[in-house]
Amino acid sequence: MKLVKKATVTAACATAVLAATLTSAQPALAASYGGECGAGYGVVNSAPIGTKGTVFLTYSSSTGKNCVVAKRNSVGSRVLIEAGLGLNPVGTHWPQYDGGNYTSYAGPIYISAAGRCVDWMGRITGTEGGKRGTNCG
Repeated sequence: MKLVKKATVTAACATAVLAATLTSAQPALAASYGGECGAGYGVVNSAPIGTKGTVFLTYSSSTGKNCVVAKRNSVGSRVLIEAGLGLNPVGTHWPQYDGGNYTSYAGPIYISAAGRCVDWMGRITGTEGGKRGTNCG
């Protein structure tokens, strides 16, 4: 009788450990900016693209330009990745745009926006992130 009870308790403990392991799986690594816009550009804003990646808005004081890059969380097979950038308010299309079937990121795309606000976005297989009317100046 004691052997059956001990086996039941051991099985219950093993099940609990397995359940805890499965529910505490590590989240996907978030995309990080890797200098895709070039020397002198630093991130001034960013937004998640759902759980698929991040869109980065960068700026260079030496060129006076903003730059956008939309990046996946991890490199993989080719999927549709898009990046858009324009002076606020952007109408029905993005004045600066890059899109295609890429493995990692879309962009870089650039615009001069001295004294103006910008609209910017990134899209990965239909999931969009970005902001409108930001980084004015």
